[in-house]
Order: sequence, then C-alpha cells, then structure tokens
Amino acid sequence: MLACKPSKTPLVSKLSISNEETENDSLLENVTDYQKLMGKLIYLTHTRPDISYAVHCLSQFMHSPLNSHLKIAFKILRYLKGSPGLGILVAKSSGMSLKAFSDADWAKCIVTRRSVTGYCVFLNGNLVSWKSKKQNTLSKSSAEAEYRALASVTSEVTWILKILKDLQCNDLLPVDLFCDSNSAIKIAANPVFHERTKHLEIDLHFVREKILNGVVKTVKVDTANQIADIFTKGLDTLQHNFLVEKLGMINLYGKSD
Repeated sequence: MLACKPSKTPLVSKLSISNEETENDSLLENVTDYQKLMGKLIYLTHTRPDISYAVHCLSQFMHSPLNSHLKIAFKILRYLKGSPGLGILVAKSSGMSLKAFSDADWAKCIVTRRSVTGYCVFLNGNLVSWKSKKQNTLSKSSAEAEYRALASVTSEVTWILKILKDLQCNDLLPVDLFCDSNSAIKIAANPVFHERTKHLEIDLHFVREKILNGVVKTVKVDTANQIADIFTKGLDTLQHNFLVEKLGMINLYGKSD
C-alpha cells in the first residue's frame, strides 16, 4: 500500500456496513490476514483517535469478514498514507480544566440495531481519553441512546478525577459534559421518574447523583461543534478535518508528501 493513492477520510460518509454475504460480496478466503491487519489498526487507535470509529466498525467482523470489509480496511490504510505524521499534541497549560463531549448514533448497527457510544475527554485542552463502542443494550429512542452515552462518559470522568486527586490536582469541579441532545440533558436534570424512563433507572441514579454532588454539569452544544461525532459516524471531508483539528491532532513530523 506504499504506492497507493491517499484518501481524505477513513470511512465513507453515512456508510452502513452489513455482514450478509451476497453474490458480489463473498466471504474472504484468507481470514488470518484480515485479522492481523485489524489487530494492527486496533493498536494504532491508541494514538490515532481519528480512525477509532472506522476500526470499531470493521473489528465486529473478525470471524467472518467479507471482501467489502477488506476494501474498507484498505481505505483506512490509504487515509493513513495521506497523514502519516498526524498525532495528538499535548501542549503546556497554566491552568487546570477538565471537560468531556458525548454523543450517540441511535440504532446504527443494521445487524443488531444497537446504538454506538462515542465520547472524548480533554484535560487542559489536551485529549486524554476517548472511546467508540457499541452499546450493550438496545435503546428504544435516540434520547435513551444519548443518555447511555452520557452515563459512560460520566464514569470515565469520575475515574480520571480520582487519578487527578491522587496527584493533588483539585478545583476541577464541576466538569462540563457537552451533549447535543436536549432530551438527554432534560432527563438528567429532572428528579421525577416517568414511565418512559423507568428502564433507565440505574443510569439515571448514577448521572443525577454526580450532577447533584456538583461533580459534573451538562452543557448543550450545537451539533456542528459536537467533537464526539467523529467517534459515532462517518463524516465528509470538511467535517472530518474540522473535528480532527478540534481533537488537537497535528502533523508532528512536518508536512507530508
């Protein structure tokens, strides 16, 4: 792939990946090579969050990959070819601040109809934690999916706060949680349990407890400025490059060819 044509994005916008074999899309004969490639890409996501969602989608088909899955994996390699020096910049800062962005794509998986959770956490404006993962349970609405994503990032923020407390880093509360769903924010702020939110009781108690204790604070953010979008869906070139810049990723080795 060294002589391949670079790609501007790791995944086609609004692409739905299927696991059904067709006449034009058969199973791969050599599954081992696909698994080895995905293993390397999964390892690379520790320093390249911009490919996390694409790798998350392809890693679901480790045991029975199709030829189309391999083509998508090759597109990720072509994207990496175009930006080999891209990495996370950790810049020095005078103050201490912690903020997080959470997002969810409702019923994204066409096989299981489970939603995808995506979040990222910034310490002093530097990206320190991120995730793109399919939710463990089915969500009946987009608000429920967004709220489960909010609960996931709250757990991550709580864990990071414990580490910072051991390092004598205080005065970080409340942590701003940016979410683009008005429904999820209202569910988190409303102390009254309704019939429609009864099945969310465990997550509700957890998030609301942290809000009441002043640990976190939900903040509405416009969809256009939702950084966690890069962890839940394929984006067009303009939006992808915008969010990569917002993640604090730069070319660490100068300009690429």
